[in-house]
Amino acid sequence: MVVVAHPDDDAYGMAGTVALHAGDPGFRYVLVHATDGAAGDIHPDFPATAETLGSVRREEDERAWEVLGRPPDRHLWLGYDDGGLSLVPFAELVDTLERLMAAERPDVVGTFGPDGITGHPDHVRVGAATDEAFDRVAAQPGPGLQRLVHGALPLSVFERWNETRRRKGMTPWDPAVVYHLRGVPDEQIGITVDTSSVALRVVAGLREHRSQQHVIANPDVTDEQWARSTSSEHYVVARPHRPVGSPLLTDVFEGLS
Repeated sequence: MVVVAHPDDDAYGMAGTVALHAGDPGFRYVLVHATDGAAGDIHPDFPATAETLGSVRREEDERAWEVLGRPPDRHLWLGYDDGGLSLVPFAELVDTLERLMAAERPDVVGTFGPDGITGHPDHVRVGAATDEAFDRVAAQPGPGLQRLVHGALPLSVFERWNETRRRKGMTPWDPAVVYHLRGVPDEQIGITVDTSSVALRVVAGLREHRSQQHVIANPDVTDEQWARSTSSEHYVVARPHRPVGSPLLTDVFEGLS
């Protein structure tokens, strides 16, 4: 189960992992969006309005998974207002996610960590609610709920990307600014997945988020260039506790029963 705030969060999130396991017998993929991204930025040349953007982004998200080659087995839109998750009672959000997890009993749940990757308040809020819901359901008798992971950007990768941005005369990412990327210390990363074999499929999915291309990508980037940044996925293992110095895992399901 992947729990995110907006359409295109999932396109970066665990898309590579989903593509890698697409043909595995018994693999089930549940995707949960808290909002439809209706408050996103609209490029002057894009044919959408504040009234239509939400439905446009839902369609883009569904096409993205079709292009990647593995649509979710179940896709839920919770219908909260984009940019307004902080106004939703936390207990309500947790209860909703708890009901979904209790029904699905996923082995692995992926979401945002406390940094929200970009510091977006919606990211942080939905991640915290997912963590709480996971703990509640994991404490109940039944299968699944073996691992909770937070998508993350290792600090070493963050610094390398920023150095490239400086070299090209671009503004470096500032972790103190909302919507800017931020990294986590490398020693907190518990899983690094090699997604290079499916990186171009991930890029193809990202390309379907056409309404947000001006936000998520350099307009001149080629598929091959973009694939460099989608050739690996990194996760903090939030549950169960991972002792410092534990061997780095190479798949979100590695070591699970």
